[in-house]
Amino acid sequence: MPNEPDSLDEFEEEFDDDAGVSTEDDEVEAAAEVLENDIASMAAQRDEYLALAQRLQAEFENYKKQTMKRNTEVVEHAGSQLASKLLPVLDAFDNAIIQGIDGISPIHKALFDVLQKEGLEVIDTDGAVFDPNLHEAVMHEAADENDSEPIVSDTLRTGYLWKGRVLRPAMVKVRG
Repeated sequence: MPNEPDSLDEFEEEFDDDAGVSTEDDEVEAAAEVLENDIASMAAQRDEYLALAQRLQAEFENYKKQTMKRNTEVVEHAGSQLASKLLPVLDAFDNAIIQGIDGISPIHKALFDVLQKEGLEVIDTDGAVFDPNLHEAVMHEAADENDSEPIVSDTLRTGYLWKGRVLRPAMVKVRG
């Protein structure tokens, strides 16, 4: 039976067909594995770049905050220095008012109002409890029976705060 296909020939043809499919499947699987590795690599790289960008953004935000804080401190320090240089002028006005010189009071008030709007405050001394952070004691007198703590009895020179910080302590006489 020469026209009939031999079963061995059929088997070989079938095997060759499977081998071709098998080789194609192996190539597809290998290509899929390469693609999966590439995708995983790209995803890892993307995550790395994202983390880097977030860190840089956070560092930049911190830099902006620090720069704003430093600029604010520089402006406040400059204002504080100017106010400190004007304190002798306020003292001279105070002394002129005490001496009874006419016409000084409106100028004193105008200067003081401008400085007060910018952050100058007078340190409270009248009957206040002595605070060494705010007051400089230059004289002392004996305590009354009622005094449990040292009390400011007299102000010899006005003290000032600039935006909550002591610019110049008040020079005072302390009782107690």
